[in-house]
Amino acid sequence: MPTDTGADELAALLERGDLEVEGRLTHASNAVYRVIVDGSVRAVYKPVRGERPLWDFPDGTLAARELTSYLISRLGGWHRIPPTVLREGPLGPGSLQVWVGPLDVTGDHDLLRVDPPGELPEGYRPVVQAQDEYFADVVVSHADDPALREIALLDAVLNNADRKATALIIDDGDLFAIDHGLTMHEEPKLRTVLWGYAGEPLSPEETAQLTDLQSLLSGDQVRDLLGQLITETELTALDRRIRKLLRDEAMPPVPPHRHPLPWPLW
Repeated sequence: MPTDTGADELAALLERGDLEVEGRLTHASNAVYRVIVDGSVRAVYKPVRGERPLWDFPDGTLAARELTSYLISRLGGWHRIPPTVLREGPLGPGSLQVWVGPLDVTGDHDLLRVDPPGELPEGYRPVVQAQDEYFADVVVSHADDPALREIALLDAVLNNADRKATALIIDDGDLFAIDHGLTMHEEPKLRTVLWGYAGEPLSPEETAQLTDLQSLLSGDQVRDLLGQLITETELTALDRRIRKLLRDEAMPPVPPHRHPLPWPLW
């Protein structure tokens, strides 16, 4: 993250600062702009009016889901999502999130890789076997990294339907997760490239983390705040997901009856 300012201070700056549009990110499926806040902090602005209609998510709700995901990540102690707010911008209301990673490109990393079968390197977990554009068999894998496991558990809580490799950003040695518009659906929709942890037992620390989050989410103040962003049905589904994780004492298994991967993977 290109600043040492604390998360709360950054969020306050995002809420009140003047926005100057630098340009549009043309690779995104929705309208996404990089902006400069108060001439000092770069951020990603996603206006509601630029959200592409989807068949399985209500129109105009993705920005609120971005903020919901950030708030839950803070409550749960994950701290992997950059500071995020909802506010008015040059193109109307939308989400605004601190930019992480290089300013010129998304940046490459070796958290995910593609190898021929039988050549999976040590320290990587297989996700899926497939064929490349030349019809050669390959294995997609991800690093066995504690920060990736944190994000995998957070995604299970958020019901993230779009965890691509490009939504994992390394900034100054820290791993961040971005793009949380397709989260918090009431129906199971977890689609991720981090299935290498599927079915693994939760650690005592992870169990305590989920238990603490469950307690915080039962508070009236937190519930009222989240209730302004998502529906009561979606809040109930959030509670249900956490209860199931605690009951199963394990990371979610790969679902056998629906597609479990985002597309594209990168």
